[in-house]
Amino acid sequence: ALATALKENDTLTELDLGVNKIGDEGAEALADSLKENNALTDLDLSFNKKIGDEGVTVLAEAMLENNTLTELDLRGNEIGVKGARALAKALKVNDTLTELYLGSNDIGYKGARALAKALKVNDTLTELNLNGNEIGDEGARELAIVMKNIKLTKLSLYMNEIGDKGARALATALKENDTLTELDLGVNKIGDEGAEALADSLKENNA
Repeated sequence: ALATALKENDTLTELDLGVNKIGDEGAEALADSLKENNALTDLDLSFNKKIGDEGVTVLAEAMLENNTLTELDLRGNEIGVKGARALAKALKVNDTLTELYLGSNDIGYKGARALAKALKVNDTLTELNLNGNEIGDEGARELAIVMKNIKLTKLSLYMNEIGDKGARALATALKENDTLTELDLGVNKIGDEGAEALADSLKENNA
């Protein structure tokens, strides 16, 4: 019912549906409304715990048609690699979204890889939250590979099982990156070696 109303509404710009019980069916209904709505800029579906790959895939498809959404919060759901790949596909084309929050899902390093490839061509996303997705060193390396090409100003990789190898890769990338101003690597497995590499990169980073 809410999704149906959104199709005709042209004043509501922010919709917070966080911490409810919306699943794939609800996500699909909202996605359908996004194709027709020309006002909504912020959509919060965080911590519904039931939105999975099916629901987020339809939301991603809606992003191909929607030209107003700038912030999408999908933290705390059941999004896996398939959902991350769908979002990545949309990001390659979408030119309005600036903030994407995917913390506390299950995208893993394969999902991180898909998003990294999308960031290489996306010119609008400035903030990406991947906290708690167990992307590990391999996921960190995938993001590091494209670091010098991305437009992000904030990247959150809190609690992702990233160790020294991932930290070194990110550190090397930071030497060439001139846009990132915030990088969250809290609650990972980075030791002295990784910390030293990151410290060394700060000597050359000018952002």
